[in-house]
Amino acid sequence: MEAPEVEGKNQTLNNWVAATVVILSVVMALCKIKDDNIVQAMQVAKADAVDTWAEYQAKRLKRYVSESAVSQAELDKLQGNANAQRFIDDYNAKIVKLDKDSDELKAKAKALEAQYDVLGYRDDQFDLSDALLSISIAVAAVAALTEKRKLLMLSWGFGTGGIIFGLAGFLGWALHPDWIIKLLT
Repeated sequence: MEAPEVEGKNQTLNNWVAATVVILSVVMALCKIKDDNIVQAMQVAKADAVDTWAEYQAKRLKRYVSESAVSQAELDKLQGNANAQRFIDDYNAKIVKLDKDSDELKAKAKALEAQYDVLGYRDDQFDLSDALLSISIAVAAVAALTEKRKLLMLSWGFGTGGIIFGLAGFLGWALHPDWIIKLLT
């Protein structure tokens, strides 16, 4: 079985469609690899943030228990317990350390959440790139079937947008159409 020979104008259009599909497919593949790596980093950042917040809450709970112990020791001191002051001093030192540890954990958790947000911003760029490149390839296929050059040009428009968003994701450009992202999420 042989493929029919396409001549002149149709062959040129099909060659342009083929080149378009190859180029956009390569760009899409590279963006997909990077996007998957970003998603993995987002998962790690989120898990680390959740773990850090849990540790922060545990430290805060220990602080409240220590405060209760100090209150009890102060009552014991009023009743003449000679060891109560040493107990109060020990727990007050623990409270100071727990406050310091809590502050550090809170800052770490907020930094991890900020890292997650930065990665999410880049993930959105790659998602938009993927969508625009997919649309571009589909329009190019229709252009080949209908032999319409205008559709191929429309495909190039979508493809250009996809490439720009892919580059923005790779290079860290501040290109993020929030209204589209809000609409799609």
